[in-house]
Amino acid sequence: MIDPHEAWRLLEPHLAPTPSLETPRPQALGRVLARSLSATVDVPAADVSAMDGYALAPPEPGESESPIPLRPLVGESLAGSPPSFSVPPGAAARIMTGAIVPEGTDRVLPVERTRPHDGRPHDEEADPSSPLGATPGAWGEYAQERVELAVMPPAGANIRRQGEVLRRGAPLLEAGHGLSPGALALLAAHGYSQVPIHRPPSIRLLVTGDEVIPPEETPAGGQLRDTHSDFLLAAARTLGLEIEPLGIVGDDEAALDQAVARGLEADLFLLTGGVSAGQRDLVPAALQRHGVRTLFHKVAIQPAKPLFAGLREGPPRALVFGLPGNPASAIVAFWLYLRPVLRRLLGAEDSYLQGLRHGVLESPLPGAKGRDRFLPARVHTVDGQTLCTPVAPAGSHDIAAYAQGSALVRIPAHAAPRDAGEACEILSLADEREG
Repeated sequence: MIDPHEAWRLLEPHLAPTPSLETPRPQALGRVLARSLSATVDVPAADVSAMDGYALAPPEPGESESPIPLRPLVGESLAGSPPSFSVPPGAAARIMTGAIVPEGTDRVLPVERTRPHDGRPHDEEADPSSPLGATPGAWGEYAQERVELAVMPPAGANIRRQGEVLRRGAPLLEAGHGLSPGALALLAAHGYSQVPIHRPPSIRLLVTGDEVIPPEETPAGGQLRDTHSDFLLAAARTLGLEIEPLGIVGDDEAALDQAVARGLEADLFLLTGGVSAGQRDLVPAALQRHGVRTLFHKVAIQPAKPLFAGLREGPPRALVFGLPGNPASAIVAFWLYLRPVLRRLLGAEDSYLQGLRHGVLESPLPGAKGRDRFLPARVHTVDGQTLCTPVAPAGSHDIAAYAQGSALVRIPAHAAPRDAGEACEILSLADEREG
């Protein structure tokens, strides 16, 4: 029986990420970037306004003091439509958030700090000395409009400068970055329609045992419905992965050998049952006949002690896990080992007990003997504190207890019992937020 941390150390050298695969951006959610990407455009692409208001030419003499003279409007800059005009000294232009700042302006005053004025009558002649031109209506519909400024903002006020967030060619996302919804939005902003991720590993599952029948059938004496398949297929989908079921095979060497040969064609081959020390536990020998080298067999954890891990060098290369037949053991083995293994193959950082954190017990926790013990627990958060209620199973066959838990609570080997109110270690399996 091997220490659980040592078991992970034996696995680590064989967990290189799968090769890169280009995938459509919307399908990359939750994946890990296989190579670094660079910005394809400046962000912002030009000098733009940070808010709705008025783009202003630099102040004229005396405009830095109150009262500020009314400024005539010469145009309007809208988001998505570059302005086709420039703003002369002493003038202003209406501008919307995200619109390009017109030539001749160097600051923006929010609309809340201004007040519009109608200006002169439409039939009034323009002043030939005015910077706005010598003819009435030289600035079209804006020729009669004026704006009153509450203050004269400093140069650069409320302007987002071209490239202030990112310059074209600058690092955008590094290899190994998890592709969250925000990361996909960033990639969309830079025109990446295809995203390099690590190829999802192929996974095959074989359920073994004369006593196991499909869930749709009615058990006869001594028979058990297969629960492993539903759990493992669903658990893999939490990572966006699909498992190919190979069905159920009885305790027959010839049938087992045929099924094992098919399973070893995948990147990861999972078997359930047949890994303990019973006379009909045929899986380790069958794997050995097919060139699978044992990495470890039996880990100092409870439940899931009989867990088997092996490697077939190939070709094709295959990583193999033999999960115990008891349902709770298979569940614990997945969360402790298989899930971090799959995440490593996908390019993410993960390891045994990564994410283990502290909580506070709401009810007593039993102790442990010579193995790390993992019980199901109901966990929730109140006022920022993680509260944990252990669920006592009848044994490793008690799937009902483990189905209730949103976390595993760890009891270290040789730990004494703990009372409610004491600290504990938990590994979350679900979202614990209330409401």
